[in-house]
Amino acid sequence: MKQPKRHLVTAALPYANGPLHIGHIAGAYLPSDIYVRYLKARRQDVVFVCGSDEHGAAITMRALKEDITPQEIVDKYHKINKKAFADFGIDFDIYDRTSTELHTETAQQFFLDLEKKGSFEVETREQFYDEEHKQFLADRYITGECPKCGHSGAYGDQCEKCGSSLNANDLINPKSVLSGKTPVLKETKHWYLPMQRHENWLKDWITEGTLEGKEHHDPKKWRKQVIGQCMSWIDGGLAPRAMTRDLTWGVPVPVEGEEGKVLYVWLDAPIGYITATKQWAAENGSDWEKYWKDDESAITHFIAKDNIVFHCIIFPILLKEHGKYNLPVNVPANEFLNLEGDKISTSREWAVWLHEYLEDFPGKNDELRYVLTSISPEAKDSEFTWKDYQNRVNNELVAILGNFVNRALVLTHKYFDGQIPEAGELHDIDRELHDSVSQIPTIVAGKIENHRYREALQEAMKLARYGNKYLADTEPWKVFKTDEDRVKTILFNALQVVAKLGIVLDPFMPQTAEKLRQYTNLAKKDWELTENPELLVSGQPIEKPELLFQKVEDEVIEKQVEKLKAKKAEKEKQEAMEQSEPIEFEDFQKMDLRIVEIIDAEPIPKADKLLKIQISLGSEERTVVSGIAKHYRSEEIIGQRVLYLANLKPRKIFGVKSQGMLLMAQNDETGVLSTIQPSRDEVKGGDKVS
Repeated sequence: MKQPKRHLVTAALPYANGPLHIGHIAGAYLPSDIYVRYLKARRQDVVFVCGSDEHGAAITMRALKEDITPQEIVDKYHKINKKAFADFGIDFDIYDRTSTELHTETAQQFFLDLEKKGSFEVETREQFYDEEHKQFLADRYITGECPKCGHSGAYGDQCEKCGSSLNANDLINPKSVLSGKTPVLKETKHWYLPMQRHENWLKDWITEGTLEGKEHHDPKKWRKQVIGQCMSWIDGGLAPRAMTRDLTWGVPVPVEGEEGKVLYVWLDAPIGYITATKQWAAENGSDWEKYWKDDESAITHFIAKDNIVFHCIIFPILLKEHGKYNLPVNVPANEFLNLEGDKISTSREWAVWLHEYLEDFPGKNDELRYVLTSISPEAKDSEFTWKDYQNRVNNELVAILGNFVNRALVLTHKYFDGQIPEAGELHDIDRELHDSVSQIPTIVAGKIENHRYREALQEAMKLARYGNKYLADTEPWKVFKTDEDRVKTILFNALQVVAKLGIVLDPFMPQTAEKLRQYTNLAKKDWELTENPELLVSGQPIEKPELLFQKVEDEVIEKQVEKLKAKKAEKEKQEAMEQSEPIEFEDFQKMDLRIVEIIDAEPIPKADKLLKIQISLGSEERTVVSGIAKHYRSEEIIGQRVLYLANLKPRKIFGVKSQGMLLMAQNDETGVLSTIQPSRDEVKGGDKVS
């Protein structure tokens, strides 16, 4: 592949509805920062953009929860997250936001350009509507049971547990997050992107790396899970997706007479990358278009796996339809990072928040960068534990890297007054050291360019491992008594390795690398310098070092684990104390609850959780679709009498008309469902519950 003249690197725009945690950092922001720091060390023309995603249902839902305006929410968390990124050393060229006037203008013009080209289909369809709040419900305003995995908290567009893409109509027992009630279907007009028109070129682009018959990128450099998820979507058949929503918060649809409609957040947000580039260019006297439209520019999107479809299917369709924009050459999406044996959950307070880490561990940015890169979830989910954090800091950063650097610098000050000694005759062990370390920068560079950051860091650390072993094997503190010239050669060689570390470690641990360059008086961090076997010159002074890293004691780790557990316990306590919103007695009277007998049951094809159940109300029989297949085999429940909501509006689920709902009890800890059965034999099928 031809090397690009310039790079545009984007990191997923985080929702400005809450603070950042280490899962976010490991997913998109640390890998992208490593990549950009490397490119800049190679003196590449690169622009690194990010910013707050300030529209979408997640924002309004948070505002509703905190009883403040959406603008107050985005202002609050934009400030918190921008500061956390800066304090942690994620070095964006610009951290923008999507609530600016420039972004509104950019997104609206993009929409109008597509509409003019006939890229959309305008249709009137039924959509869920909350009658109590008099509002159409966007995807994230609807929750229910996932028809594919049974997760009870699936959204109207996606199940975050199994990753399946959904339509709101697919959900079992849908509820409005506004009122908690079952919504009704009502007609509304929207602009749809007919994604099915684009399946053929998407296949070629994703799997072959070709676009319109021309070589575009090397598909072997794309991660398997990215290609796999994309092809799963395409092979399943792409469907039209609405590019507008019935909301008041967002970028208004720029069509006269369409007040109360905004652009879909996954049209709005990715255009935020374009807006940020425009803003950066205006502030730096540059041309934004060359980064997005020039054939010699390369775009790389860094995201987590839950955003793959948006960056690899929807946004590329929009860019290609527009006709003037480049498509990304790679989308190195990471899997998820778990925490102490459980999934990170903001709602359950099971997270290590970035701003809290920076408060608890001041000046320890590189320790966290090192650990997160070492366990980066590049090919599969990985796990962060505080004990592993402690072990990696103590056994690798302190015992290997810190120990080697401190020995080399301290001995130079002790024996040669802080002056780099002159090397003499080389021994075999000296040549072995040179041979071992000379190729490492090239190997590290190759790993970074292929987005294999865990392996790249492992290779970079080999410099310190080889250096440490070299000093241990040559024992200059013993040899000095009998052969001062030999010690000069040993320390000259060791200091060259320290200098290389000051460049090769910079993408991963910039604070540490900067210290190493200061200690050795190495002015530049250009990657090409690593090709020089002697970065430092004899007679050059070096600075007195301080310890690079401090051991993490057991009590520090225990405190963090207890902090996690305490927050989770407090959250669970709050949730247990919270009661459902009171209802009027008249509302309860509307529910027709009955005891029914199950007379038949069978699985529904292609729906792992669903059973088609025949029930008897005594005088009549009905069909109910129930999501209990993972808790009961069909033959187990035949003959049981259960509680049934009889006057729920019928709806089709997987082609079966479901007439009501069976009511079950769920264990809060295990999630196991149990039927609720009457205790007296006198109760018969069809009897009303009152």
